[in-house]
Amino acid sequence: MTHLLVSPKFYVAGLITIYSISRTNSEYRSKTIVALVSTVAYLGLEARSIEVQCQIAPGMPAFVIVGLPDKAVAESRERVRAALSAIGLSLPPKRITVNLSPADLPKEGSHYDLPIAMALLGAMGLIDAEILAQYFAVGELSLDSRLAPSPGVLLAALHASSHAMGLICPASQGSEAAWAGEIDVLAAPDLLSLLNHMKGQSLLNPPVPLSADAPKVAADLRQVKGQETAKRALEIAAAGGHNLLMSGPPGAGKSLMATCLPGILPPLSPTEALEVSMVASVAGTLEGGKLIRSRPYRAPHHSASMPALVGGGLKVRPGEVSLAHLGVLFLDELPEFQRGALDSLRQPLETGTVSIARANTHVTFPASVQLIAAMNPCRCGHLADAALACARAPRCAADYQAKISGPLLDRIDLHVEVEAVSAADMILPPPAEGSEQVAARVAAARAKQSARYENSEARTNADINGDDVQKFANPDEAGQALLTQAADAMRLSARGYTRVLRVARTIADLAGHKDVSRIHIAEALSYRRTSPRN
Repeated sequence: MTHLLVSPKFYVAGLITIYSISRTNSEYRSKTIVALVSTVAYLGLEARSIEVQCQIAPGMPAFVIVGLPDKAVAESRERVRAALSAIGLSLPPKRITVNLSPADLPKEGSHYDLPIAMALLGAMGLIDAEILAQYFAVGELSLDSRLAPSPGVLLAALHASSHAMGLICPASQGSEAAWAGEIDVLAAPDLLSLLNHMKGQSLLNPPVPLSADAPKVAADLRQVKGQETAKRALEIAAAGGHNLLMSGPPGAGKSLMATCLPGILPPLSPTEALEVSMVASVAGTLEGGKLIRSRPYRAPHHSASMPALVGGGLKVRPGEVSLAHLGVLFLDELPEFQRGALDSLRQPLETGTVSIARANTHVTFPASVQLIAAMNPCRCGHLADAALACARAPRCAADYQAKISGPLLDRIDLHVEVEAVSAADMILPPPAEGSEQVAARVAAARAKQSARYENSEARTNADINGDDVQKFANPDEAGQALLTQAADAMRLSARGYTRVLRVARTIADLAGHKDVSRIHIAEALSYRRTSPRN
């Protein structure tokens, strides 16, 4: 065995080297500066706290962002560099490291620009660290140092309020953040104004919460000639929040009646308005930071893909079913939608939420919508008119309607046939009753439901399930006998049975009756699809 002999001089030299390195690292550490700023990451309608850590240390000049940033966050380096240059500042010629903690959570979006810039300014000694610790920050930076709006400010403000902290955001979204309640909001138009405020040289005015103006009603029920059965079904759908399918030839007024629906729906309650505005905030569609007060109405084209309807994509965003939360989702030409896209609506229609799973995240959006659909009976649309029907009738009708799955049809409470409008109907005077009169009855029925379900999670009759159905929609003896007989004859599923009771409860509310009787059950059954596919 060979023994390695080391002279004492080597040990001494080694100790001197180690001591020299240790002393040098100590000097480097004494010159290293770290600043911390809080911001948020969005997972659906959930905001999670993110700590932006900025370190300026001696070394080769570099600007590095770590912590699973996406492309938009990685590009923040150039926007921050240009914004600082626009106000007369330059980056120190040192190694700048920005860490987004927790590092295992993916970071997406341009709203990280402002917190990164503030953390950098704090590390440079231009902003007091104690002031930075009092705020969350969100916002995109322009190259000239202006603060541009970014999605999700309302969620960030609510999250900051829950942590008893303030929020720094762009001036254009200050009114949006102000809806979070008692919270200190710094809404700055640009980076220089923000710096001057924090140094006490020029204070920013606190923002004022604003509400969006009610949209103009596109159509009135007085414009609809004839179609009394369809208008009655539309009123029941509005009163109870039920799903509705209208089937009839082209030009019968299906789309017109659907556009009349927003005019007869009641306005959102304050709690509902906040929910709807939160979804719009995450989607970036909250205009001017104004809280939405009217129920959303979404009418996507039939070429819409599955991610467009239910949400998703590379950067998970809410789809049409979530953007219509607590409002109306109108699908015209229903069979023309992709089969997979339509079937993806089955879970949201049943649960009121939509869950999107990805390899690195799981996001849930609210999707309590009222589905209004319209379709032609066949591809040519003239199945009932032998003079206009195509040569493949009635086989073409079966093929066309087969594009819609049975489980989806089973989730639609009201099915109504819309007849063609004749010339005699067109010359009739406008109906005496319009949207204003129908809206009054709908509002009265909704008020009864709000009082009835005050201690329940349900908002409308369409939401009740389980024991609540038997408790609030239990029919009398004659009505129960009729429902039992019809359930066997029509082969109603358990879901269909429950939905008949919900519709009957709404019909009783519109009639001002406390209990559900046989006549209410009979009308509710008349709106169920009678084909074997039920």
